[in-house]
Amino acid sequence: MTRHALDAVRKQSLSESAYRQLSDKILRNEYAPGDPLPAERELSEALQVNRGAVREAIKRLQQAGLVAVRHGSKHVVRDYLSEGGLELLPNLLVDKQGRLNGAVVRSIMAMRSSLAPDIAAAAAKKGGKALAEELDALLSQMRADQKDLKALQDHALAFWQKLVARGGNIAFRLAFNSMTKTYTQVWDVLTPVLEKEFRDFDNLGAIAKAVRQGDAGRAREAGLRHVEIGRSALERALRKLDGGDAP
Repeated sequence: MTRHALDAVRKQSLSESAYRQLSDKILRNEYAPGDPLPAERELSEALQVNRGAVREAIKRLQQAGLVAVRHGSKHVVRDYLSEGGLELLPNLLVDKQGRLNGAVVRSIMAMRSSLAPDIAAAAAKKGGKALAEELDALLSQMRADQKDLKALQDHALAFWQKLVARGGNIAFRLAFNSMTKTYTQVWDVLTPVLEKEFRDFDNLGAIAKAVRQGDAGRAREAGLRHVEIGRSALERALRKLDGGDAP
């Protein structure tokens, strides 16, 4: 198989499958920055899809910052580290062998640890009693379902979705959406690792109380304590996978 070999597209929508294959090859440096992308005719033949599907895939690659479209000549691969956005994270999370990319996971968790406290604080400033009651109801459901880890995971995600939706910060919301999309790619793998975080009713309760009281500072502190539980647990798991000793 040559370096640029592609597989015939099956089952998924043609343009989606073509986009995924091409983006994977760019993100794994099989098409390096500055390389010309094969011509549309070549891609169509290699992927066994029509030219329209190839054009749609290339349009998405352009929107993602992965290629520069040049009319009348071959399109050129761009440096995604300089041009890409958060929407690329799911593609980077798992390597070609299906293994978690530890560096990417750590980067996502670091961003989460920075973002979550501010999401909680923003919700405390704007959410008020109505949001607090919704959060309290979710916490009651979490306590009732505490033997069901998968249900706890769902409730925990819903808790943070309510916070970010009511905080009024569109940048927080879009970044949260990107992190959630990435997280759900390995949802089942992370469920047991983040169990202690899902059962952290104390800090979630403190966030809900701070929202009710409009206390952004306390909401931020509780949010940081909460996500640190998950970050520490995931770091220990990654160290074991790397063959190192957990702290």
